[in-house]
Amino acid sequence: MNETDLQALVEQISSDFFAKPFCHQARFNPRLRTTGGRYLLKSHDIEINPKYLEARGEDYLVGIIKHELCHYHLHLEKKGYQHRDQDFRRLMKKVGAPRFCQPLDTAVKVQVYQCTSCQTEIIRRRRFQESRYKCGRCGGKIRYLGPRTQTVDS
Repeated sequence: MNETDLQALVEQISSDFFAKPFCHQARFNPRLRTTGGRYLLKSHDIEINPKYLEARGEDYLVGIIKHELCHYHLHLEKKGYQHRDQDFRRLMKKVGAPRFCQPLDTAVKVQVYQCTSCQTEIIRRRRFQESRYKCGRCGGKIRYLGPRTQTVDS
């Protein structure tokens, strides 16, 4: 799916579910990390995270678009468009939009250490100088094994 397909999909969802036109720009923003999409208050544009399309599919993307269109239409009508507002919650329930996005699995680089005595594996996000520390379990020396990528649900 490219930007023109996304624009057409957003316009179609807006007319089908909200019976109102979407007159602004919809685009993919690959820099979004923790959210499925966002509505920009000043420009009235909608940005969508392309990683959700790859990971969850087009049906999930439709839910994200519905959520952002709830923000869009309520803001233009000068009604409560924030998550805590009753107007927003009623409209989301009416169109079947999800309230939150499920987080994507992300890979994190971690540093792996091991105790030379009891072989306990110690995992840290940041590297440290092993000569200044000892094992918390047995008091043995710690040696650095190297970096590893680990999948974490965020």
